[in-house]
Amino acid sequence: MLSKVMLGVILSLLILLTVGGNVLVCLAVCACRRLRCLTNCFIVSLAVTDLLLGLLVLPFSALLLLNDEWPLGPYFCNFYISMDVMLCTASILTLLAISVDRYLAVTMPLRYASLVLPWRVAVALVSVWTVSVAVSFLPIHMGWNTVNGTVQNHGPWASARRCRFELNRPYVLTDSLLTFYLPLGAMCWTYLQILRIAQSQAKRIISTRPISVALREHKATLTLAAVIGVFVVCWLPYFILFTILGLKEHPDPGMVPEFPIVLWLGYTNSALNPFLYGALNRDFRSAYTHLLRCRIPAVKKWDFFH
Repeated sequence: MLSKVMLGVILSLLILLTVGGNVLVCLAVCACRRLRCLTNCFIVSLAVTDLLLGLLVLPFSALLLLNDEWPLGPYFCNFYISMDVMLCTASILTLLAISVDRYLAVTMPLRYASLVLPWRVAVALVSVWTVSVAVSFLPIHMGWNTVNGTVQNHGPWASARRCRFELNRPYVLTDSLLTFYLPLGAMCWTYLQILRIAQSQAKRIISTRPISVALREHKATLTLAAVIGVFVVCWLPYFILFTILGLKEHPDPGMVPEFPIVLWLGYTNSALNPFLYGALNRDFRSAYTHLLRCRIPAVKKWDFFH
């Protein structure tokens, strides 16, 4: 009982951190006119996605972890799992969109304003949600993710008190490639290119301002390492286990002891995103400070990696 209480407290704190942090991001953009720029559409989309995850998914994931039985029936179980897959996928793909946006801003600074237009940002966000729905609600409610082709948690053989996320090989390979392994490779490549360009620019002016340039390069390196490092640490264990269990076509991955651990580690990324993409930004830090002091923020110029 004591261990369940402690676990419940930890999960509740993580949910509150996820909800509170992402609400703060949205309020910062709404309250500060200078933060209402096109680039921040991706930041707000990420915050809204993670906020919905904290409100609509994490409480039921905690319920499933803390209780031996699922009390809400098979229909809501499949809806909850679909929302879980959709919002986690949307969060990861939005991180990819942010990395591509930053890559364009650094590699094509003169053409950036003509390349990143409102309609292209809208197309990118619609594409993120289209892919997210396509790998969640559609296959789960059509039975494409199960071994026998039937809708999971339905039928005479399904337990009314279990909420199972069934996996087959085609679904696991498609989902993991589209929503993690390919985005991870693209994010690593874009951030390495950003870092390479930053180092190249630093070398060209190192003779005039060696100390300040070295400090700026070091700070940019740490920021990029934090962004990609936290993403990998949070999601890589889950997708490795997800892929292994799917290839084995495990009948109930949720019963594997390690599965809830790596799943909640992935959820943690949604709690950390407001700090990685907000607190590491000087403008957002200023907005956060003023909001927490119940004052309207007066934010200076946009500077993503400072």
